Amino acid sequence: MILITGANGVVGRQVMNVLLRKGIAVGAVTRGADGAGLPGDVKAVAGDLARPQWIDSGLEGVDAIQLSPRATGDGLEELLKLAAGRGVRRAVLLSATTVAQPAGEARFAARFEYAEDLVTRSGLEWTVLRLADFAANALAWAPQLAAGDVVRGAYGRAATSPIHEADIAAVAARALLGGVPAESVYTLTGPGSLDQYEKVRLIGAAAGRSLSFQELPPEQVRQGMLAQGLPEEIPARLLGSLADYSERPGPTTTTVEELLGRPALTFADWARDNAPAFQAQPTFA
Repeated sequence: MILITGANGVVGRQVMNVLLRKGIAVGAVTRGADGAGLPGDVKAVAGDLARPQWIDSGLEGVDAIQLSPRATGDGLEELLKLAAGRGVRRAVLLSATTVAQPAGEARFAARFEYAEDLVTRSGLEWTVLRLADFAANALAWAPQLAAGDVVRGAYGRAATSPIHEADIAAVAARALLGGVPAESVYTLTGPGSLDQYEKVRLIGAAAGRSLSFQELPPEQVRQGMLAQGLPEEIPARLLGSLADYSERPGPTTTTVEELLGRPALTFADWARDNAPAFQAQPTFA
């Protein structure tokens, strides 16, 4: 069985679906015992990853585990010890490109670097996937585009090579099944660098709308996010990274194509896959 942490996240759910299509038994860590929201064939492993001893018995029969540092939090070290003790063979860690190519506040990259250190010293076979900006982060623009044709944000020229979650899932599933060399670090990005103006244009093309990006002062964006009730960490992480990517674009690699034997999916592909989220809302007289 393959056990997924962060199973309800963008990547976790995609990985589960890839594995299920391959006929692989999948378990998912969930706080609720009933596994609400999980696909029917997925085994719910109830527990709190902050106190992973709660899921110790759920590791029985697990061959590999996918680790999301945001899901495991401070419980990662103990979880790895329990996994090794239960005979888990392999761990795949979802990390970030900022470990090797710094962007934004150092405290955020440090969390991923610490997680990488724990995994590589765990005694398990390991694979680290350093991930670029998720294409799915653009879904945060959907509420603005439900109200109009303009996305307002900071650092319009910030450029990254956003990666489609389906590509992350395909590589992660292959790694979980032992299909990539162990003890390896891979940097996964989309195939091309785009700034925010171009991302919005591509979303508009997919949704059949004429959309634009309007740049605002970073502090105005920060205060707006805080006014929505978001914790300080979210605008700090976002705006710090965007500021650096406006000066120096994020990395672009060909690793997805090399591992999967096909071109990486583009942001335009992602926009077409998610066009309904950005289509204009009907108006009624």
